Amino acid sequence: MSRISTEEVARVAGLAHIALTPEEIERFAGELDVITTSVAKVSEVATPDVPATSHPIPLTNVWREDEVGETVDRDEVLAQAPESQDGMFLVPQILGED
Repeated sequence: MSRISTEEVARVAGLAHIALTPEEIERFAGELDVITTSVAKVSEVATPDVPATSHPIPLTNVWREDEVGETVDRDEVLAQAPESQDGMFLVPQILGED
């Protein structure tokens, strides 16, 4: 894999509007080079008979039917709240808006 140049790092940083010092550009070029070299090594190890995966274990959705369960009466719940108004919990204002 080709080395990541400092010019490439500076160009990508510019596209992302990230200000980098020359020292940071040099450091990131070296770090990105190590990363791309490591990825290339992993690619060499991959065998054609191993399917590509996006997750190490299979994921399946477990769906169930929606069922109405036991509920608590709204008035009973609101009776336990410090304050309520118009069937809703009344909480202190935190954003400073009216």
